[in-house]
Amino acid sequence: MDIQAIKQRFEIIGNSQGLNRAIEVAYRVAPTDLSVLISGESGVGKEVFPQIIHRFSARKHGPYIAVNCGAIPEGTIDSELFGHQKGSFTGAHENRSGYFEEANNGTIFLDEVSELPLSSQVRLLRVLESGEFIKVGSSKVIKTNVRIVAATNEDIVKLMGEGRFREDLYYRLNTVPVSILPLRERPEDIILLFRKFAMDFAERYRMPEIKLDEEARQMLLNYDWPGNVRQLKNITEQISIIEKNREIDAEILRKYLPDYLNERFPALINTQRDKSSFSSEREILYKILFDMKSDMNDLKKLVHAIIEKSPHDLKIDDNRLMDKLYEDVNPLPDQHSQRLPDLVRPDSKHIEDTEEIIEESLSLQDKEVELIKRALDKYSGKRKMAAEELGISERTLYRKIKQYDID
Repeated sequence: MDIQAIKQRFEIIGNSQGLNRAIEVAYRVAPTDLSVLISGESGVGKEVFPQIIHRFSARKHGPYIAVNCGAIPEGTIDSELFGHQKGSFTGAHENRSGYFEEANNGTIFLDEVSELPLSSQVRLLRVLESGEFIKVGSSKVIKTNVRIVAATNEDIVKLMGEGRFREDLYYRLNTVPVSILPLRERPEDIILLFRKFAMDFAERYRMPEIKLDEEARQMLLNYDWPGNVRQLKNITEQISIIEKNREIDAEILRKYLPDYLNERFPALINTQRDKSSFSSEREILYKILFDMKSDMNDLKKLVHAIIEKSPHDLKIDDNRLMDKLYEDVNPLPDQHSQRLPDLVRPDSKHIEDTEEIIEESLSLQDKEVELIKRALDKYSGKRKMAAEELGISERTLYRKIKQYDID
């Protein structure tokens, strides 16, 4: 199998390991008749993989039908999928074949399968188990020979817990799972995709191709891409049409990424979605360190203010100076009152030494570098495993390694 040839045939752009793995799984499962469940966020390009499965299967000369289950009203979805008899409901003026009958000896792709109502899920389960279904308003059993490929952008396990998706149907559909990574976890593909879209739109609209400067490139890599490949394509098209300047810098690009964060702390990379939640103890530790650093900066300003206000205090004994310091520190929040005295009492006689101790012990950058190095050493430089250990995305780890020049 030549993965590159498959990419060219289906116009797939990207070289990330996760993307290549998904293509390989789709290719290998294609000759079988096993059901496949494709999972991934909205906009990642899930619709391409059922086509790969169909084209490399023995059914490639049969029909291929793609159905968006979320776009069909609940009241008519059974009729759309399985057909109906004349007179079975108001408006049923003639017999109608459903998608499963039309796709006989071929492949049917059920996109957004998690949107199916429970009654339709029961019918779909019967097709998977026996290859049989009954039209709406009929009692006649119809046989069909259909390969089912489904896709979802939701957590079906969570839906099962809420009673919104049948467990037996899930296991029938999920015979072979194919997972498509979100764009933020494929940093090596972002610039490739942008270039491809920029070239396509330049040709379509007969205008010069847009290009990014280095700062704008970094902005693309740092962005979270909640809309994934679809969002990147839309933004590239907007810039291609609207901007007169074909050299795109960070200032121009920022107008098209209004929710872009200039400074993104690793533990807070998903704060746009849930700013108050932290999914692990490691993220809580990052948050504490961040808060402590902020407190220390305030404390340093306070020390300088005391010195400027009372310069004669520099000549008195240390105890009097520290007593004066604690008097001003007392209003600090209670949650930090136990740890601040230990951090600000130096053994030497100068306030400058206090600042050095604070900075050395609470340098957030040093803590990050140390944690990253430990994780990389633990997994012999394997970034994916190190990123999982740190609780951050592989893209964020890659950016931090480059930022701190870590070997």
